[in-house]
Amino acid sequence: LDSPICQHILYIHKKTTITNMANKFDVTQMKGLMAFNGFMGSKSYVSGWQYTAEDTEVFSKFTSCPDAKKAPHAYRWYVHIAAITGVRGLSSSPSPASAPSKSGGKKDKKQDKKSNKKEEKKPAKAEDDDDDFDVFGDDDDEEDEAPKETRAEMLERLKREANERLVKKQAKQRTLVAIEVKPWETEQDLMVLWKKITTDIKQEGVKWGENCHLVDVAFGIKKICMSFTMGNDSSSDEIIEKIEAMEDEVQSVELTSMNVL
Repeated sequence: LDSPICQHILYIHKKTTITNMANKFDVTQMKGLMAFNGFMGSKSYVSGWQYTAEDTEVFSKFTSCPDAKKAPHAYRWYVHIAAITGVRGLSSSPSPASAPSKSGGKKDKKQDKKSNKKEEKKPAKAEDDDDDFDVFGDDDDEEDEAPKETRAEMLERLKREANERLVKKQAKQRTLVAIEVKPWETEQDLMVLWKKITTDIKQEGVKWGENCHLVDVAFGIKKICMSFTMGNDSSSDEIIEKIEAMEDEVQSVELTSMNVL
């Protein structure tokens, strides 16, 4: 493979492959352009995973930048290769299918002559403004007018916006808390105790459940299974401490689950 003959054969094979790929798609015609657009649907380069001479060969066949709406994949590839090769000021001329028809009457020819004369009288600067299209989006006038933001200011702004979004999200966030309250005696009216807890113990952002369940523990003693929802700034520990403070009626309080809604 290192001999001059082998190297020459590999060079001819590679050159033939590049030529065949370039001739495979006649991008100067709409049919060939759309075929190339479909070919580039899931590819970044014409061949392989990096820029090669085949990309340069196919790129040279284009007479203008493809239409982004009609051939989005070809347009994406074209702009990418233009950026790699350093091509700027690309022309956004119409696609091959939108070219004017060769057939036409005498009236059309006369109108074309009149319009050509009017266009010749217009300054060349206006034509340049209409024909030239910068794919890199450079606009010096807008940059001069807009206030420039330093990197530190940009980071501070992004941090502030992230914190604002987090605060809004946390304000809407609710947590469902389930607890079990055990009494001292079997004779206690647990429904009265539940009503007392939900009425006397209050906290901003806390909303008690509309009902409870009584579950047997042992020796005829039952416990109250109840729940409440709370906001991000509420404290379940504080709620439990307030219930446990009712020492004459409550033996213990156990938190069984917490679920973010």
